[in-house]
Amino acid sequence: MLEYIDMKRELNGAELAEFIKERQAKAVRGLIQHDGVNPKLAIIQTIDDPVIDLYVRLKKRYGSDIQIEVVSYKIAQSEIRELIKKLNSDDSINGIIVQLPLSDASETDDIVNAVNPHKDVDALGEDASHDPATPLAINWLLAGYNIELRDRKIVLIGKGKLVGAPLYKQYKQLGYDVTVIDRSSEDMSLEVLNADIIITATGSPGIVHSDMIGEGAVVVDAGVASESGKTVGDLDADVYFRDDLILTPVKGGVGPLTVCALFENVITAARNSTHI
Repeated sequence: MLEYIDMKRELNGAELAEFIKERQAKAVRGLIQHDGVNPKLAIIQTIDDPVIDLYVRLKKRYGSDIQIEVVSYKIAQSEIRELIKKLNSDDSINGIIVQLPLSDASETDDIVNAVNPHKDVDALGEDASHDPATPLAINWLLAGYNIELRDRKIVLIGKGKLVGAPLYKQYKQLGYDVTVIDRSSEDMSLEVLNADIIITATGSPGIVHSDMIGEGAVVVDAGVASESGKTVGDLDADVYFRDDLILTPVKGGVGPLTVCALFENVITAARNSTHI
């Protein structure tokens, strides 16, 4: 793994992702050549959104680079259950993603749980066989730069299904000192200020300001939103003027590794299909 370079004070996920991507490409070649399996991922979305469209394009490009076919569907939510049923029974499909948010968020739990657990590569369903992609990416990033989590005060900002909730559950099980908060938390600023490690994933542009962060903290921004046509994170611009922090860059932090983690699950699902 890479050693942390003090001069940069960056958690550069894009740099780590290149190593992982090379390993994954070799793994896929092995599946194709030795097992006769051509891994395939299906992505379903129910709303038009520039951020979601960007995600889908990035996944298609990444899949192409490592020889995994990615097919996408943009459909009405009323049609999604029938499509999931069809994809569940299609042996050529190894992974299925229900891209959130849905047009009707009240149906989220019911719909994500309709995905075959072995094909649920985003791990949104209760019985998913895989690890959630973004939390896995965050853990890869912290481990890649030798960031120790034990005996550190960890604050998660955002209680969402994709990042905050699964990461909180995982860290609690490991016995870490972890607190999860969101915008409605009365003591949000105080909790963040006292944290050694801050992981934010609210999708609220600029919600975390420099004066909220204590000296020498590690800051991971996993928030994604669209603002004035640009993709932005949770950190305000003033955070990047600090020279005492270890933090993810504006681009190339968690995002590239999330894509890696997702395709790691697709590869695992394809490999497991050879033993069924």
